[in-house]
This record gives sequence, structure tokens and C-alpha cells, in this order.
Amino acid sequence: MQLDLSALPAREAHAWMISTILPRPIAWVSTVSPDGRPNLAPFSYFQAVSARPPLLMFVAANTRDGRPKDTLRNLREVPEFIVHLVPFDQAEAMNATAAPLPYGESEFAHAGVSAVPAARVRPLRVAAAPVAFECAVERVLAFGEGPGAANVVFGRILLTHVREDVLGPDGRPDPARLDLVGRLGGEAYARTREIFTVARPDGAP
Repeated sequence: MQLDLSALPAREAHAWMISTILPRPIAWVSTVSPDGRPNLAPFSYFQAVSARPPLLMFVAANTRDGRPKDTLRNLREVPEFIVHLVPFDQAEAMNATAAPLPYGESEFAHAGVSAVPAARVRPLRVAAAPVAFECAVERVLAFGEGPGAANVVFGRILLTHVREDVLGPDGRPDPARLDLVGRLGGEAYARTREIFTVARPDGAP
């Protein structure tokens, strides 16, 4: 089977991509409007970019009617955000924050997510998140126009929060203790509890 994704309707191409590029880590992103109203939303096009400088990225695609999502709208006015990693016990709350609420209505309140002030940025931090990255917007690259078009947000990590209880004996985060969820296709998710190791070739980075 061969597919030319550029020849398919955007939603069909999207469906093929999200059912094959997996599992995808989830960036649970908090932002704030210029008048201080908090926003919290999940994005599964998310990845680390660089360690020097420390950068990560996520993609805020336009809505089905072609408008920028509230996250992007906020970032254009207040260029700071926090990426939280999502453990299994917070998956339902994360999913609830994907609801299309009116602009300015708090997803923290809607999903019953407790928040605390951040240390270096203005958006609120998810209190129970096992890992949170406070970031400043480095740049935003737009690809395409209209519904589903991509806005790739690159963030410079200013400060990282790690809960002590997810650290292993070596002092680093333990994937099993993190118990993170990753997005699959449709409504399916995976967990990081099932782990195997493969020795790296000599000299491999």
C-alpha cells in the first residue's frame, strides 16, 4: 500500500499520520492571556529539540474552522508557557482540557486541575505534574494556511521541575515511576510501564 498524503483531504492525511507516527509524547501546555486568564491544553506533536541551548517544540494546529487555538493566541501576546508531562493518573484530566471552551474560560477550573504559580514565567503550573518545563518562546514557524495548518512553537527551557517521587536509585527520572501516557491513533493511548533495553553500538551518540 502506498499513500500520497498531499493528495488526500487534510483530515484523512491527519488520520493516517496519527495512526502511524506513535506513540507520541503529550505536551500539556499552560499559557496565559494578557489580562491574566489561564489556559491549559494538550498537544501530541511534541518533542525535545536541543540540549544546548535547551529547546523543545510542540505544534499548535489551527482549529477546524481555520482559527488559531487559544494557546497560540496567548503566546503571541505573552510569549511564555509551561509544558507538563502527563502521567496515567492525570490522563482523564488532560483529556478534559481538550474541550473547546470559550476563549478566556479556564481549563484548570473546567477539569479540576490544581495550579500553583510558576517560578520564572507568568502561566500557572499544574501542581501534580511529575515534570514541568517553564519556557520562553524562541520562535514560532507557520506552515500552511487554514484548518489544520501547523504553527510550530519552539521554546527555550528556563527551569525544569521534577517531582522527587519519580526519581530512581540513580537520581534520574524512572520511566516506570513517571508512568507517562503517549498518544496513539483515535482515542487510544500507551503507557511507559512496559520497558526493554537494547545496548547501543560502540561510538553511537
